[in-house]
Amino acid sequence: MSKTINEFTKENDLLICVDSDGCAMDTMNVKHYEFFGPIAAEVFGIQNKEAFQEDWNHVNLFSTTRGVNRFTALVICLQNAQAAGEELIDITALAEWADTTDSLSNGALEAYIEAGNDDDSLQKALDWSYRVNKGIHEELTGRDKPFPGAKEGLAQAQETGDVAIVSSANGEALDSEWNRHGLMTYVDVVCGQEVGPKQVAIAKLLEAGYDKDNVLMVGDAPGDLKAAQNNGVHYYPIMPDDEKASWERFKNEALAKFQAGEYGGDYEDGLIQAYNDLLANF
Repeated sequence: MSKTINEFTKENDLLICVDSDGCAMDTMNVKHYEFFGPIAAEVFGIQNKEAFQEDWNHVNLFSTTRGVNRFTALVICLQNAQAAGEELIDITALAEWADTTDSLSNGALEAYIEAGNDDDSLQKALDWSYRVNKGIHEELTGRDKPFPGAKEGLAQAQETGDVAIVSSANGEALDSEWNRHGLMTYVDVVCGQEVGPKQVAIAKLLEAGYDKDNVLMVGDAPGDLKAAQNNGVHYYPIMPDDEKASWERFKNEALAKFQAGEYGGDYEDGLIQAYNDLLANF
């Protein structure tokens, strides 16, 4: 059984794609509570750290921008802080880069700076991002855990069809986390950030020969929903702050409907509407 997309071959007619952070793995909140938000406040000299963290959590976890790229989130939250009266450095260069770059990544930002765009806001953003990665790697390892019901849901999914991890996390982190908690045994192929954005990963998986109506993406963020819809495949939402019940419904109800060809239409539409309403009303 292969775990890499280059060697993966379709074994079943059905494919279930599953996101990791905030979906199968309970890692998303702690990363924002303890690393992304606090380190941003420190690097950019935020005075009202409590208000900044509250806004950071809203933007990244509890709103329709849940799961947004880290650099986009940084710009949004710094602009919100400025509007609230924080006296910050000029972040115009950072905002322009985030709005125009082809790749919102450390490598792209580093290359942009090295090309002669040595603005303080860019340097601080890069420093922040690397410090976040370092902190997560050194301090979070071993504190990660699956959401209640995720393991059982994945086991049921593998009895239903092929199972793929579709995540923006790097492959090394996925391998470490999913193996440590006994989840990888239920996975047929891993599509981490090395494969590309989730929309690209799903498209590549479809090339293995699946009918679009036989593919289900399980996710927790609007970006997961968009990746599924842009590929014409189904979506099952893991509801933020209600993950246990979401995984129970997935195992006990949604998978059977998916297997029977009864998932699309009113059932799926109702789940997505409830998901969108939840994010809009947090």
